[in-house]
Amino acid sequence: MIQTKGFFYSYFFKNKSMDHRRFNIRVYGLCLSKNHHEIIVSKEFYTHEWLTKFPGGGLEYGEGLIDGLKREWKEELDCDIEIIKHFYTTDFFQISAWDQSQVISIYYLIKTINDITLPFDNGEEKFYWCAINQLKTIINLPIDKIVVEKLINYLKEH
Repeated sequence: MIQTKGFFYSYFFKNKSMDHRRFNIRVYGLCLSKNHHEIIVSKEFYTHEWLTKFPGGGLEYGEGLIDGLKREWKEELDCDIEIIKHFYTTDFFQISAWDQSQVISIYYLIKTINDITLPFDNGEEKFYWCAINQLKTIINLPIDKIVVEKLINYLKEH
């Protein structure tokens, strides 16, 4: 039974200063070309600036990570995907630049199930192949920048 009076209720439901203490869970797909020299990236105009990032987005309440990633790729690129393997999960504190939430991003190596024609513009985002050796100069988001470094190292080993 949920206590509706007293400390518990006041602290968790009435304390407006707690609103900023929430998680923003993001899930992204890293889709490499067959020769592993290129990767699909997304470019979108968000709050007065262009962002280049990996395709994916926010997890919705009630959704698992893989279902969320599949939904994002279907919504954004009209593309079905297959998960190859988990690649990286944020392992440090990162505050969102937009709403002060704590961002946790999960990245998967993926492959497309159906053919995809790039470049592709869905009206909100533009998707295209980007050379791996150009990623460092175009990726904007802090967690994505770490993933770029990890991806370059991963590709050297494989």
